Amino acid sequence: MRMRQKPWVKDYLKEDHPVILNDPAEHKGHFRELLQREEIHVEIGSGKGDYWLKMAEMHPECGWIAIEKEINCVAVATKKAEQTQLDNILLIPDDAAKIDTWFEKGEIDCLHLNFSDPWPKNRNRKRRLTHENFTGKYAELLKDDGTLCFKTDNTKLFEFTLVAMDQNWQ
Repeated sequence: MRMRQKPWVKDYLKEDHPVILNDPAEHKGHFRELLQREEIHVEIGSGKGDYWLKMAEMHPECGWIAIEKEINCVAVATKKAEQTQLDNILLIPDDAAKIDTWFEKGEIDCLHLNFSDPWPKNRNRKRRLTHENFTGKYAELLKDDGTLCFKTDNTKLFEFTLVAMDQNWQ
């Protein structure tokens, strides 16, 4: 998602925001305790946070963790989150390529990939969230009966994902 640079973002994010988890590695293996929930859902590429917040509202019994690297989106999602009364949410403002340093094996119950950037050029394949660089990590971090929820409207990304999952899912 491309988003216009917002002038207020840097100053806003310098403030303390309880929903933002700047050092998620400190909590590796303890997200259930941190969120006080038995089930942990993680959305990668949460954008402005609409799906993440709506799902957290609809399923308060679960912990919801959003991962977003685009700083303007992080700020917008944080503002939205602070307007809610939700106590089952966290936001990690970083690149999902580091996900295996933040979560313990089997710690995630459900992983959500919603309309991820398809990175259509071949030279950018490794950036796709369903590339083998990521799928092996997902397989390890999801619990044994965990779920990967993948949504896309891009036919080529869908086909790429089917092949990648077939070849790389452990």
